[in-house]
Amino acid sequence: MSDIRPGPLSGLRILDLTRLLPGPVATLHLADLGAEVIKIEDPGLGDYARTLGTGQGEDSAYFRMINRNKQGLVLDLKQPEAVTVFLRLVETADVVVESFRPGVMDKLGIGYDRLAAVNPKITCCSISGYGQDGPYKDLAGHDINYLGYAGVLDQIGLEGSAPAIPNFQIADLLGGAMTAVMGILAAVFDAQRSGKGRQVDVSMTDSVLAHTYFAMLRLNDVGRSAPRGTDFLSGGLPCYATYRCADDRYMAVGALESKFWALCCATLGQPAWVGRQWDPVLRDEMAALFASAPRDVWAERFATVDCCVTPVLSPEEALENPHLNARGMVLREGGLTQFAPPLKFSEFPFAIRQPAPRPGEHAEQILRAAGYADDAIAQLRATGVLG
Repeated sequence: MSDIRPGPLSGLRILDLTRLLPGPVATLHLADLGAEVIKIEDPGLGDYARTLGTGQGEDSAYFRMINRNKQGLVLDLKQPEAVTVFLRLVETADVVVESFRPGVMDKLGIGYDRLAAVNPKITCCSISGYGQDGPYKDLAGHDINYLGYAGVLDQIGLEGSAPAIPNFQIADLLGGAMTAVMGILAAVFDAQRSGKGRQVDVSMTDSVLAHTYFAMLRLNDVGRSAPRGTDFLSGGLPCYATYRCADDRYMAVGALESKFWALCCATLGQPAWVGRQWDPVLRDEMAALFASAPRDVWAERFATVDCCVTPVLSPEEALENPHLNARGMVLREGGLTQFAPPLKFSEFPFAIRQPAPRPGEHAEQILRAAGYADDAIAQLRATGVLG
């Protein structure tokens, strides 16, 4: 067996000022890969995710899922003494991640210029809905708004229907989390070579727009977007669509390549359909055939046929899926079901090093490492700096 090595981001130190979903998921990915993430919350309510859908006095499953492997510190950054503590931590940090509205960091006295004066190698990643400049920069928004502005929401749903709201936060996770991770790692890599950090401006709206490749392909090809549910990969083709079965469950047909389509038609007992792969009229005929039997009958028939026809699973079924479990993607610990990281590294078996922190749980440990004596820490706590 190969030797076990530290995580690929071991030694990377991140100060996380973010809340709710986008920023915490970004720092979750970094923490899971070995980075030291210090989650800094306001006194009082702190990260609002703590209380979403939970009883009094306990952290929500939502919060616990996306804040594992992090340390907890509470700082009242409206107090000058807390800003001094934060800047002390910046001296030995690699990254600061924040998700305030543009301008708030400067108002608190911890904007990028101030951070870079303390630590020239610091990367400061700012995650916002619309970016640090532009006419919308000060506006509030949520995932549905960013998708709407990027032209994505218009394209999601069935032909002739209203836009469908996905139960997957595309802008928050693609934009606020994954784009932020990409920007952070690129800036840190550059800082290690150049000795100079960068400010990384992540707009969730920009991130979604920048990935609308098929809508842009259509615009480039014919000069206009397709109506909702009719484009190449959004339901316009019989060979790439979902079909309702007799039990109101669904099958997903993704037989785009000719070899897969031929196998699909043979398995359906309809060899004459091979020449109609791009015929939209065939959608109704396929729908009628799939509606003649329950989903699991079709799933069993296609189980050994390699042609990209698969059952549409519910979330509960996905958690029991043998492949996903063989990949170790489903973690059940302490009454909480959550996901493993979507990356596998050699010589680095993933582990939950610690559960999501309680508010300020690691204050003494963090401040001692920053050079504060116990009496100084007690004074900071007494004056409310530590919340």
